[in-house]
Amino acid sequence: MNQPMRRGDEQELVAKIRTLPPERVAEVEDFVDFLRLRDEERQLTRAASKLSDEAFAKVWDHPDDADDDRL
Repeated sequence: MNQPMRRGDEQELVAKIRTLPPERVAEVEDFVDFLRLRDEERQLTRAASKLSDEAFAKVWDHPDDADDDRL
């Protein structure tokens, strides 16, 4: 999903950022931090979901609940 940035693209992005006034650079930094945090939270959510799958499978796949599954 995350592909490394090509050197030319990175240089172009840095050049664009350098043209911004300091308050805008701070906004860009805040946005980058937001994106990284969001990605980390998504990874944690996926990991927690995978860990809970086995525990919930015992409840979801219980034969006594088969009648409910058909509803």
